[in-house]
Amino acid sequence: MARAVERYICQSCGAVAAKWAGRCDSCGEWNSILQESINAGPPGSLAAAAAPKSSSALNPVSRPRGATIIDFAAMTGVQAKSQRLVVGLPEFDRVCGGGLVAASVLLIGGDPGIGKSTLLLQVCAAVADQGRDAIYISGEEAIEQLQLRAARLGLSHTAVKLAAETNIRSILATLSDPSEPPPAIVVIDSIQTMWSDALTATPGTVSQVRACAQELIRMAKQRGCTVVLVGHVTKDGQIAGPRVLEHMVDTVIYFEGDRGDRFRLLRAVKNRFGATDEIGVFEMSDGGLREVSNPSELFLDGRGTQVSGAAVFAGI
Repeated sequence: MARAVERYICQSCGAVAAKWAGRCDSCGEWNSILQESINAGPPGSLAAAAAPKSSSALNPVSRPRGATIIDFAAMTGVQAKSQRLVVGLPEFDRVCGGGLVAASVLLIGGDPGIGKSTLLLQVCAAVADQGRDAIYISGEEAIEQLQLRAARLGLSHTAVKLAAETNIRSILATLSDPSEPPPAIVVIDSIQTMWSDALTATPGTVSQVRACAQELIRMAKQRGCTVVLVGHVTKDGQIAGPRVLEHMVDTVIYFEGDRGDRFRLLRAVKNRFGATDEIGVFEMSDGGLREVSNPSELFLDGRGTQVSGAAVFAGI
C-alpha cells in the first residue's frame, strides 16, 4: 500500500520546512508555505522511482562512462552552425543565439495576454513549413480553440500537430515513442498546468512544476528535440514557481510590452548557447505578431528630421 510523505514547501522559493509557518525563513514571503504529500507507491512504479532511496549503491546504468574529447578548435563555422535549427523568424532566431539548439529547453515568460501563445504558434508553423515535426501541447485551451487561433493567424495550412493534455505521463509516453522519429520542437503551454500522478500536490505548486519540468528536460536530452516551456509570471514580473526552474533550463526568455501598446520586446536573460544582450521587436496586429526589422526607425517615429538642437540618446 502506498505511503504518503508529508512536506511543507514554500511556493515562492521552493524551500522545505519541517513544519508549517506563516512566514518563510528563506525568502521572507508570508502565507506561501503549503503542505504537500508525495506518494511513495509500490516498488517499480513511477512514484517509487521519484522517492529518495536509502541505498547508496550505483545503478549499473548510471555508472560513470568514458567521455569522448572533442577538439572544438578543429570544428568549422559551418559545422557549428548546422547544429542549430533556424526557425525563419529573424528576430526570434537572433534572441535565441542564431536558432534553436537540439536537445535544449527554453523557458518563455510574460504577462497574461502579451502574446506568448501566439508567438510560439507562429514559431511552430515556421518549423512545420520546413518539413519538420512541430508539436504544440496546450494545458489551457482545447484543440478547437487552438484551431480557431491558427485560422485567425492564417496558419490553418501548416502541419503543426496540436494536442490538449495536462498529464505528464501521457505526454511523455507520446513523445518518447521509439517507433516515431523525435519531433524538432515541442511547446508546452504552460508548465504550471502540467501535473504528475506521482505527486498529490495540485498543478502549479513547487513540487509539480519542478517534477514535470525535470521529466520534460530528461526527455529532451534523450530524444534530441527542442522543448519550449511557457511560464506564468507573478505580479512582480518574475516567472512563477521555484527559482530552480530557471537554473534547470538552458535558456530563459521574457516577452514583454505594454498591453495597451502594439509593440512587444523579446529578450533573453539566460542563454547557454548565445549572448543575452540581444532583443527582438515585434508588432501585434490582427494577423498575429509581425517582426520589426528596423527598431531604430520605430523608436524615432514622429521625430522631425529638420529640428535644430535635438539629440538622440539611449536611456534606461
